[in-house]
Amino acid sequence: MRRITFAIFAAAILCCVHLHAQQPQQPQQPSPPSAPPEPPLTSGQSIRQNVNLVDVLFTVLNRQNKIVADLNRDNFRVFDDDAEQQVRFFNRQTDMPLRVGLLLDTSNSIRDRLKFEQQAAIDFLYNVIRRDKDQAFLMTVDDEPEMVQGFTGDLDTLREIILKQRAGGGTALYDAIYQACQQLLKLPPSVGNPDRDLRPVLVVISDGDDNLSRHSRGEALEIAQRAGIVIYTISTSTNWIVTDQEAGRGDLSNRKYMKDEGDKVLQQFSDESGGRAFFPYHVDDLAQSFAYIGDELRSQYSLAYVPIRTGDGKFHRIRIEVNTKGLQVRARKGYYAIPAEGAASSASAR
Repeated sequence: MRRITFAIFAAAILCCVHLHAQQPQQPQQPSPPSAPPEPPLTSGQSIRQNVNLVDVLFTVLNRQNKIVADLNRDNFRVFDDDAEQQVRFFNRQTDMPLRVGLLLDTSNSIRDRLKFEQQAAIDFLYNVIRRDKDQAFLMTVDDEPEMVQGFTGDLDTLREIILKQRAGGGTALYDAIYQACQQLLKLPPSVGNPDRDLRPVLVVISDGDDNLSRHSRGEALEIAQRAGIVIYTISTSTNWIVTDQEAGRGDLSNRKYMKDEGDKVLQQFSDESGGRAFFPYHVDDLAQSFAYIGDELRSQYSLAYVPIRTGDGKFHRIRIEVNTKGLQVRARKGYYAIPAEGAASSASAR
């Protein structure tokens, strides 16, 4: 009897197994792939992410216009069109290799000041460019821009080429600034450390006049803002100097300054990009200024944020505030947001 009962029980189990085997199997849904974790941003790390990052270089000055280089992240707040943003990245940009574009106006309008331009350009290079670390190129502009010397660290070569330039023709200044910024986007790597960040700078020596450009002033300024290129301008004009002697009072030491339209153009390029404009009368007036520029370019800060409102393609104003009294921040005035359709293919908004 026990054998019959066991046989019936075993047959029932086999039947259940057979029926289960005949049932259609439900396909398993694959688990959605998990997104890779976003690496944290650390001090000194280059920004290479597919997001609409806005990267801003800036300088902090005290009441005596001396550089302040020992502040930290907690000292600053950043605003995008008056909306406060979260700082994603902060770093002190010290001793960075420079890549300088030197733009020399050789049009007919500066013929009387060409020697001044040449000496100013040479003095700038020898005061700012460090051998075996920084590099510069030379571009001239008259009827059209011309790349005279590509990136090099050989100051003597640059000096010889600068002294060979002659004046003549019209002035396509905005085209030259536009083309120089494009050239600065193709930066040669740092010697001995190809992954190190570089500082692009454009120095424009001109009277600010333009009568031949295909690009507008706004287009030239926009490409500099998009690329994060700081522009320093040196005016060759002397129209803004009126002495008391010329006014009939005989005092040569008292100069009055009245900027003409060209000077205002140069001032705009510098102010909007975060640089400085200089209006010297003698080359000797520039020596201290050039030394100061060299210190400033190696004693700046950098911060980055992801703007709350992105993808509209419009110009956004940037404001950086420092929480210490008596200090002022000098930075570019804003940036153009990456349009929504192009955001995925761009690394950052510079």
